[in-house]
Amino acid sequence: MTIESLARGLDYPAVNDFLAAVGSGDISSARIVGKILQGEHAALEEMPALSVPSQPTTEGVNVTGLRGMLTTMARCCKPVPGDQIVGYVTRGRGATIHRTDCSNILRVGDKERLVRVSWGHAARTYPVAVRVTAYDREGLLRDVSTVVGEEHINMNSVVSTLKAHQATIDLILEVTDLGQLSRVLNRIEALPNVVEARRVRA
Repeated sequence: MTIESLARGLDYPAVNDFLAAVGSGDISSARIVGKILQGEHAALEEMPALSVPSQPTTEGVNVTGLRGMLTTMARCCKPVPGDQIVGYVTRGRGATIHRTDCSNILRVGDKERLVRVSWGHAARTYPVAVRVTAYDREGLLRDVSTVVGEEHINMNSVVSTLKAHQATIDLILEVTDLGQLSRVLNRIEALPNVVEARRVRA
């Protein structure tokens, strides 16, 4: 696969835009590798269960001093309302919104391209990866699902593994903000046999 076909396959018509997106963290290395493998194994029509959900819009983000600028959420750190965030001005593609503790932002050399941003009204939900570890028991997954449902949270993906009587449940939850995420994690952690329920950070 050539770099031109790779860029096109990842929805970047121009190679320069693709390279700029890689450098700014707009596109993750995992996604690039996935696209290459997809090209080499054309028979695989579906991504794994924990593939990254579709990128959310940024209707609820205000960019200080840059009214009307196009903004997109960074796929590398997937910020949600309540996170401390910062904008990174990309070449020709507006500003990408990152968490302030994102490793890609911490490595940025050109600090002049960083802009202040803040959360406005959260008009939609945001996908968040969550991991639950627990001692396996009957009804564990059902109880976790019940808690999530009672909080009116949608589950995009559920993958459960068991090793030496310890269960690991990886979830993709659609939450409105950090408050809702914190509440559901606390409730899951209070379930019998659950050791930990936490957000999986990039």
